[in-house]
Amino acid sequence: MNNREKEEYLREYEQLKKKGKPFFPYAIMKDSVMFLVVAAVLITMSLVLGAEMGPKADPTTTTYTPRPEWYFFFLFELLRVLKPPALVPIATVGIPTICMVLLLALPFYDRGAERIPWKRPIATITGILIIIAMAKLTLLGASAGSPSEIELATKPQYEQGKAIVAESGCLACHAIGENGAHGGLGPDLTEIGSKIPRSAIKQSVEIGPGIMPSFRGLGEEDLNAVADYLASLN
Repeated sequence: MNNREKEEYLREYEQLKKKGKPFFPYAIMKDSVMFLVVAAVLITMSLVLGAEMGPKADPTTTTYTPRPEWYFFFLFELLRVLKPPALVPIATVGIPTICMVLLLALPFYDRGAERIPWKRPIATITGILIIIAMAKLTLLGASAGSPSEIELATKPQYEQGKAIVAESGCLACHAIGENGAHGGLGPDLTEIGSKIPRSAIKQSVEIGPGIMPSFRGLGEEDLNAVADYLASLN
């Protein structure tokens, strides 16, 4: 935008501003009325429809699956993308804070007078990419498998081991079928029985190789049940 176009824009802007309505009381009254309408609708819906409280909290359960509200699914999935523990503070605090600061400071560093999207390619492309990234992360977060449930069908004799695997937090690092951490810290266990013998599976669960914790505390019976179940996955 050259000086002549800028002067024309400012002249037109001043003319339009003089023809407009004052912020007070016009804009304040309109916003206040809309606020009262929305508040009345919410109060009416809460009185008529009520609110679903859900079951009573049970601190002893091992099958509860904590999930954020839908509008935080993108951040929930971001924690799964940034796998190293050292990067967790960046995903939970750093990235949201930086984005919020950039949004609040937008009027200070975006001083261009042009507002037509196709004449602002950098800002437009950046906005589109952010929307696509958040939508993709939200979709992945919404469809992420439960860390305390395995939907993969299994034979009755392996149900005990399947339940122990689901309740022991294995799906936080591993994936089994559609459930668990696909691309997580641990390998996919969907076909682990065709790759590793049962004895090696039991030893890995008992000892905990690498960063994997030891599950020796499960006891011999449960360890055998887990090894039998994992060895059946092929």
